[in-house]
Amino acid sequence: MPAEIQAKKQATTALRDVEERDPFYLKIRDLVYQACGIYHSEEKLYLLAGACKRRMPASRVTGARPYFELLANPATRVIELRELLNEITIGETCLFRSPPQLNALQNVILPELIATRSKLGLHKLRIWSAGCSTGEESYTLAMFLLEQGEKLLKGWTFEIMATDLNDRSIEAAKAGVYGTYALRNTTDLYRRKYFVAAEGEKLRVIDAVKARISFSRLNLNDDSKMLFMKGLDLIFCCNVLIYFDVPSKRRVVQHFFSSLTPPGYFFLGHAESLYQVTDEFRLVHLPGATMYLKPAAAAEGKTKA
Repeated sequence: MPAEIQAKKQATTALRDVEERDPFYLKIRDLVYQACGIYHSEEKLYLLAGACKRRMPASRVTGARPYFELLANPATRVIELRELLNEITIGETCLFRSPPQLNALQNVILPELIATRSKLGLHKLRIWSAGCSTGEESYTLAMFLLEQGEKLLKGWTFEIMATDLNDRSIEAAKAGVYGTYALRNTTDLYRRKYFVAAEGEKLRVIDAVKARISFSRLNLNDDSKMLFMKGLDLIFCCNVLIYFDVPSKRRVVQHFFSSLTPPGYFFLGHAESLYQVTDEFRLVHLPGATMYLKPAAAAEGKTKA
């Protein structure tokens, strides 16, 4: 019996390999890359093929070629490509995922920003959660900053702009309803203070927290839309750029750099870096966390130039 099962697995794998070598999946890969900058290497092509296959029944087509033709057809391209991107960009995260980043904010970054912005008569922080998925990072930041309202941020306000490519993720983020897995790092204090009971064992973020965040769809590969993201103090883009190739990363990161008011900070996931992407940011090491600084000297140099 084990030998039969193994043989079936091998046959299934062989069939999958043949299907995914279909040249039309490569054409679909190119369309996706042109649309949003996400690149599927040869070893990750099966993920794209799987997303396409999940869309095929709803699109009433079978096989890579007719699905590519659907995506290439001007009459159906926009709608179907958007649906495919929803399948591709399914993320998993949780609230309070990175305590070291929050510690760095509280102990170093917020005091610095308060000092520099206060000299300019500013008392509002603007934060961008780029690739916000289903909202866990954005709500974490909002709750954390609300807790600082009687401490570091007394007399200050803030706004968080949260964007993602995935329509379904944005809708889930707006709802703000989370189960036990997403809440696994959330303390009882935060649960009692910032959530109310929802269906089953789920909890819903209270409206006072939701009011601090605006959720919207944004394609990081859309230069025209990215140009409007200006005057930001902090940008979080964690575990998003891992899906981009180096040229796409460079273009997006350049937008992030331009969007920040110096000194401003840019956060990536703990395993990510800007090595061979850009040298405009200054790498900052803090206990348990690293981030990137757009120094004040960047603005001074631009002014002198």
